[in-house]
Amino acid sequence: MNYRHAFHAGNIADVLKHAVLARILVHLGEKAAAFRVIDTHAGAGRYDLASEQAARTGEWQGGIGRLWTAELADDLRGLLAPYLTAVAAANPAGTLRHYPGSPLIALSLMRPQDRLVACELEPAAAAALAANLRRDARARAVAIDGWTALNAYVPPKERRGLVLIDPPYEDKHEFARLADALAGAQRKWATGIYVVWYPIKDRVGPDRLAAVLRRSAVSERRQKIMRVELEWGAVEDRDGLAGAGLVLVNPPWRLADELGRILPALRAALGLRAGGPAKADWLAGAP
Repeated sequence: MNYRHAFHAGNIADVLKHAVLARILVHLGEKAAAFRVIDTHAGAGRYDLASEQAARTGEWQGGIGRLWTAELADDLRGLLAPYLTAVAAANPAGTLRHYPGSPLIALSLMRPQDRLVACELEPAAAAALAANLRRDARARAVAIDGWTALNAYVPPKERRGLVLIDPPYEDKHEFARLADALAGAQRKWATGIYVVWYPIKDRVGPDRLAAVLRRSAVSERRQKIMRVELEWGAVEDRDGLAGAGLVLVNPPWRLADELGRILPALRAALGLRAGGPAKADWLAGAP
């Protein structure tokens, strides 16, 4: 699988990933001490929804396009406000034309004392990322392989923070690599929050990742590990995504309750009632 951000920006998987990312950043910002965000596969940082790449798939229309115009209950709108405000900031004219990637969503919720390291190796995306972050003194764009960055930038000098791992899944062994890389990073920075995104095209890779994490060094250190998944198609359909998931290590303690409200409401708002499950469960360290 080749999951290039520009073709899929703003799709259902992005909505899930970025809504959860925003909630975690809100919780990090509740304490005065500075935190750091390390985005290992950051992409370009900002995407034109009218571009050739976005138009080729049209996936954003069923994701942020649908959520942008949805009638949301007050409770859900409040929980999604940090995410939707970041999207609105990328579209000051009020028309949905651009989609902010994870670096810009992170910056929208960071304070002056917080810092972002955004990593991207692909030359065109790396150049765009550097341009999109150039004016913000809190951010640094680095043209580096994301897996190398995970080893190089963990731990940061701040004791608090978040690592987002969102690889393109070009290699069939990516799921196995994820588990090893996550365990290695967590050994170096046990207090960090880790957010790992993965696609669901079948159950083999996601279920194997979950099984490895349950018995891995991460869980042996008694860290809390949560799995969040949203499915919207049959896993036998290999022509496209059937769903997307997140692994969260050390999630904020109130996040599980929030996800219990966000996930079913997102399914309804995105018109996914006939799809598969929306769930948040514990792989290790359940309260």
